Amino acid sequence: MNGYLRSKSLRMKFLFIHTGLPGQFEHLMHALAREPGHEIVGICREFEPQQYDLSAVRVEYYQTETRKAGGDWLEYRIRQEFENGLAVARKIERLKRQGFVPDVILAHLGWGEPVYCKDILPETPLIGYCEWYYQARNSCVDFDPEYSRHDLDAAFQLRTANAVVLAGLAAMDLGICPTEWQKSQFPLEFQRKIRVLHEGVDVSRLHPDANASFALPNGEVLTRAQPIVTYAARNLEPYRGFHVFMRAVALLCARRPDCRFVIAGGDEVSYSPPPPAGTTYRQTMLREVPIDPARVQFTGRLPFDDYVKLLQISHAHVYLTVPFVPSWSLVEAMSAGCAIIGSDTPPVRELLRHDRNALLADFFSPAEIADRMDSLLEQPIRGQALGNAARLDVLRNYGIAQSVRQYRALIEQLTITSHIGISP
Repeated sequence: MNGYLRSKSLRMKFLFIHTGLPGQFEHLMHALAREPGHEIVGICREFEPQQYDLSAVRVEYYQTETRKAGGDWLEYRIRQEFENGLAVARKIERLKRQGFVPDVILAHLGWGEPVYCKDILPETPLIGYCEWYYQARNSCVDFDPEYSRHDLDAAFQLRTANAVVLAGLAAMDLGICPTEWQKSQFPLEFQRKIRVLHEGVDVSRLHPDANASFALPNGEVLTRAQPIVTYAARNLEPYRGFHVFMRAVALLCARRPDCRFVIAGGDEVSYSPPPPAGTTYRQTMLREVPIDPARVQFTGRLPFDDYVKLLQISHAHVYLTVPFVPSWSLVEAMSAGCAIIGSDTPPVRELLRHDRNALLADFFSPAEIADRMDSLLEQPIRGQALGNAARLDVLRNYGIAQSVRQYRALIEQLTITSHIGISP
């Protein structure tokens, strides 16, 4: 039994559940898919691998009636998300009738999908991915006065949004959470069930390259021969400090005519309140701040290889966030050896230490952020030392190999204890 998962010759059945597979499970699914004999099934709405071939995974899609959060929020949060759970449960029932009974289930708790798993498979260990638990005070919702909500309706909505997560927390045998900061947001009575385990980044692809070049959308090619400031987010929005960054860009643009700025990210909204109808946050900030459009380029979202090249040509990479889920892009920039200016906010402070592996700045101070960028451009040797330290931290703590090993240990622990009836 002690070699339950360590032996690659032993076949196991894995069930992954995530609205947009593979999501945070991509590295683990890839590692398992390369081993012979495992049977891997995924249940999802969408399946879009970003980096790997996961053709060995059997994918089962589910559907429910789509409701928009902008309508009746109570119906959206309660009915929609628990209907997700029912739809997934029916898929699991069918898989069970077909003879597929997983040895372990790994599921994201955020959309209600795993809440009924244990009713169908009570003996199968369930590992819940615990990404976020909303708090109405002292967290992302009330942090930035420009985009905060303090009314009772907002508090009611957040508590309702947590209902489906609470149901998942009660159902899971063990939880995983990428950072201590995220774990600290969950209710204390559930934190004992949660282990901190980051999904890792590909350090072999995300590495420094002094000879890298990056092609802008207009065809111009940039290299490290000129001072370049970079910023990257899935979407350009206030939760990721885009508005503050653009104010800092305007200050540095006026101060340093030799500097180029490359900004990667889409114009949609992932987490923040929506901008006024018919506008984007990028349009809003371009109307507010004076910049030189010849030196401040927007790329939109980038293919992964192009994104890596962007990080590799950077002399100063800015990562800002309200107290919320830290982005993959922060660890990716560290792995690429970027000299990072990070917001002095709790999720960032867990990964970055001021003047050791990065520079920190007040989230609300464009002037301080501009000064930090300027100092790294003026002191490239200092920036390189900070970037090297950041990469070493990733190599020690956030590589894919470390993540997969930790997953294996947890799965082995759960599967062994479930077989002999001991709580993990």
